[in-house]
Amino acid sequence: MNSIRHDSFYEARARVRVAHLLDPNSFIEFLPPSERVISPHLKQLNLPVAFDDGMVVGRGLLAGKKVLCAAQEPGFMGGSVGEVHGAKFTGLLELASDEKPSAVILILDTGGVRLHEANAGLIAISEIQRALFKARNSGVTVIAVSAGSNGIYGGISIVARCCDYVLITEEGRLSVSGPEVIEAQKGVEEFDARDRALVWRTMGGKHRYLINEAQSFAEDSFMSIRDHLISLLNHPIPINLDQLEAEHRELGQRLNQFGTCTEAFDIWKILGITEPEKISSLDYSEFMSIANRVRTHG
Repeated sequence: MNSIRHDSFYEARARVRVAHLLDPNSFIEFLPPSERVISPHLKQLNLPVAFDDGMVVGRGLLAGKKVLCAAQEPGFMGGSVGEVHGAKFTGLLELASDEKPSAVILILDTGGVRLHEANAGLIAISEIQRALFKARNSGVTVIAVSAGSNGIYGGISIVARCCDYVLITEEGRLSVSGPEVIEAQKGVEEFDARDRALVWRTMGGKHRYLINEAQSFAEDSFMSIRDHLISLLNHPIPINLDQLEAEHRELGQRLNQFGTCTEAFDIWKILGITEPEKISSLDYSEFMSIANRVRTHG
């Protein structure tokens, strides 16, 4: 029996995600697989290549409004960023500065930089960040979506938090370092990467939404994510000194409030959640009732 949920964003491939989130038949892909733009580095190492290098980019419509969209393919090298992958990402953001769409939607699903072409990948991250800030400075709303099987880790996690908004689901994860990296560097006593409950309550969607690392929380369905994206169109957050100082004050307050916490449960208690151990098992509506209260009044 096929157990795949056909409405699940988490289980879908990149082009399926784009097709279901945007208006039907509106997406026009730039540099599709037929163009055969592949990584030269992987070929030199006799590694498998993809004709799109694991990155889908193009333009389309969302609720009738023009958007640009990028989607990382989770099935190719874990959505990792290499030279061509990053160049397509950067080019889309540079185009946004000229076209000024209603939003740029970044469907991110990656472990970070591709180790096989690490230097090129790291350079790509810096180019992506520069192009992202240029797009935002021109008044374009940039939205990161974290709802995929790989999560968002490494340099792309920094890119995500440079966006106007992060839209996340319970299944999404967001962190600079992945569980295995933390365990390898600090030991299993510090962080057990095999403890899935620990991973999700530390890096997962519910926690990121509770502490405002993600500004929008959707269910794992195309319709829910699409509806949340529509609500964020044409709502850019200004990039200026006042905004930057406000964010720094918020981070300082968070450090003062949660700096001694060693577990997500401790943070949730401080936020005013009386039974933090139940958060992980709450369904969407139950969680949102609690989350929106503590985010407003916590």
